[in-house]
Amino acid sequence: MARLKDIAEHVGVSISTVSRVIQNDPSRNVNQETKNKIWEAVRELGYVPNQHARNLVNNQQKNSDTRTMKIGWVANPKTAETNPYYAEIYTGILDTLTNHGYSLITITKDEIENETLLLKTIHDLGIEGLLLIDKIEDSIIEYIQQNVPLVGLDFSYTDKNIANIDYNREAAIKMVVQHLVKQGHRNIGFAGGGAGENYEDLSAEYRFKGYQAAMEAAGFDIHPDWIINTKWKMENSYEEMNQLIKRNPAHLPTAMVCASDLMAIAAMRAVVENNLRIPDDIAFFGVDNLEMGKYSSPPLSTVEIPKYEMGKMAARTIMEMVEGVITLPIKIILPFELVIRESSTKKRT
Repeated sequence: MARLKDIAEHVGVSISTVSRVIQNDPSRNVNQETKNKIWEAVRELGYVPNQHARNLVNNQQKNSDTRTMKIGWVANPKTAETNPYYAEIYTGILDTLTNHGYSLITITKDEIENETLLLKTIHDLGIEGLLLIDKIEDSIIEYIQQNVPLVGLDFSYTDKNIANIDYNREAAIKMVVQHLVKQGHRNIGFAGGGAGENYEDLSAEYRFKGYQAAMEAAGFDIHPDWIINTKWKMENSYEEMNQLIKRNPAHLPTAMVCASDLMAIAAMRAVVENNLRIPDDIAFFGVDNLEMGKYSSPPLSTVEIPKYEMGKMAARTIMEMVEGVITLPIKIILPFELVIRESSTKKRT
């Protein structure tokens, strides 16, 4: 187990300098280059700052005297409040952990990516495991993995070397396109957010990849004018759909595949306000099966994602990793199914 002395020797500074940086002591200035070297050594050598954390790293969690029964949830504090998709996942996590005597602590992305707060969060608070929703830097993930188990949820961690709970987004959208093709549609557009820091990269987003693959397999052209990057904002979906209609009302898609129900509902409003009918003029299909989709006009066809079950499975996985039952970064892909409602059922001639 690395000590302050090991870090000091590795960087070539005094032990007191290392201590000041790790404790974020403002009494004496340390230049940024030295700070960076110290934090790099902390990660490289796997330094753990206190005895409680050392006990966790040494797999002594099973001793009730060293257990905190705390699991961290790394997400924007408003995520579960403002987004119904994540709210159901959160509820599944909370119910499962609570039923097994664990407590769930919300941790922000800023707290994890701030080096001093990271150590405090992981070690001083006694977090035994972390559930990741918000995307964090790979270097931070690598450091955390040296200290506590990690489980990722959703697409940000599908390709990472950590345990992950998700569903196959690409396959889900392929099935949606196939359904629309069977309904007689040929001119099919897409609305959804991209990947990346600002959600701009559609080409890297799995649902868009599924749309592209299914359109290609069906032998249909993809019209760039019918592709909307909403950046996962409802207002963007509404405004961009409105512009799409006004830009060329004589050449519109007959169906829109939307990467989430929220994007679909906003775009549907734009269609109705332009005196077009759903599904007669433009059919819609969403993803997530949110409760509000049942009450849109017309009711929204969607992909049922087992959101609550994703939360339950994530909670069970992190508990089993903390308790040593699971030691490998397992990947669990949950099933989905189409929910057909009036927004997509009318065949076109």
